[in-house]
Amino acid sequence: MRNKSSITSFRINPPSEIMNEPVEIKKVDRGNIEDFLNLIGGLARFEHDNPPDDAAKRRLVSDALAENPPFNAFLAYLKGRPIGYIIYYNTYSSFDGKRILFLEDIFVLEDERKTGLGKHLFKFCIEEAKGQGCGSMEWWVLTWNKDAIGFHERMGGKRRGCYVYEVDEKDFEKALRS
Repeated sequence: MRNKSSITSFRINPPSEIMNEPVEIKKVDRGNIEDFLNLIGGLARFEHDNPPDDAAKRRLVSDALAENPPFNAFLAYLKGRPIGYIIYYNTYSSFDGKRILFLEDIFVLEDERKTGLGKHLFKFCIEEAKGQGCGSMEWWVLTWNKDAIGFHERMGGKRRGCYVYEVDEKDFEKALRS
């Protein structure tokens, strides 16, 4: 079983009648790392969040370009213009005794949404999960993002009965003192 994708680049025919040009999907590398960072900034703006600061960008670059990266990242290009990306990595299910492919980000620029590109990126992740022998694929959707909720439910996603909690690094010490 593999941990990381062996795929570096592929083309998909126009994802729909709306998009009449082929889309190229490329693994993040030294040649497109700036496009990657810019798209992450686009997702942050869409989610009304802060984009990565300079230190976070340095870590993203270092991790993305590492010999054994902690995540897989792919960019989608239309006519040479970056229009979307995905990041995924593996976790593990103690109940199934199998890997889980966790889809951290799937993002398509607003003017390219509803073209079928998101569906192709999502299906690419499903194929990766199957190829890795994963027992499932998981992801989070913000509760206010009704378009994404509809998309994921149409793709067969089901909401599970649990809440997502986090302790971020600002609160690590507080948690340790509790």
